[in-house]
Order: sequence, then structure tokens, then C-alpha cells
Amino acid sequence: MGDSIRLRLTRSEVRALEQGGRVAQSTRFPGGETFTYELVSSPAAAEASARFQASRLTVTLPRDTAMGWCRSETVGIRAASSLQTGELSLLIEKDFPCLTPRAGEDESDRFARPAGQADACGTAD
Repeated sequence: MGDSIRLRLTRSEVRALEQGGRVAQSTRFPGGETFTYELVSSPAAAEASARFQASRLTVTLPRDTAMGWCRSETVGIRAASSLQTGELSLLIEKDFPCLTPRAGEDESDRFARPAGQADACGTAD
């Protein structure tokens, strides 16, 4: 889906956001370029927003929204950020193990799947 950003966080990433107000990861590409993405909670933010600058994606959430999500059983935060034409859809979710195990994938830091919760492929328990 165009004009959308979806971030899925592990338990340790949600804990880092709750304790430090920020979680970030980087992806390296052939040729030496690096794409960095971060989720930040800010007391100054009135609403969710996203910015992309110098190969860095920063998604900012109001502190109260982020902390409420971190400390609850709520699976995701859905928000939108205005564009010149239309809007950018933002979805921040807690990451669950896949219903079908994948070889070589460590899922030990994922959240326990709520009963009836669909996986990324849309299949429910």
C-alpha cells in the first residue's frame, strides 16, 4: 500500500521505547549506504508524524500515546500524517510469532499471540 509506514516492534524494542523514549535500527545496503529508522516518543509532539531525511526515517509519537501503548495489551497504534495531497498512514504494532515457523528465525523476543489474532498473512488461530 502506497503512502504508508508499518513498524513492528519486539518486546525488547517496546521496552527500550518505554524506558528511553527511542528505538532505532539500521539496514545496510550494497554500495555502503545505510537506511536508519527510528521510533521516538516526545512530550512536545501533539500528534504522530513521520520525517524522512538523509536516509533516515523518524516516526514520532506523543509521549502519552507511546507510553500508554507500551504499558498495555493494545496491539497497535494507527495514525495519519498529512501530506501535500492526501495522508501518510502510520501503523506501529507489537510483533508476534508467525503461525507457521520459519527455519532459522528466532522468535523468542516476540509478544505472545492473543487468541484469534491473525498473522501477517491474514491467517487466524
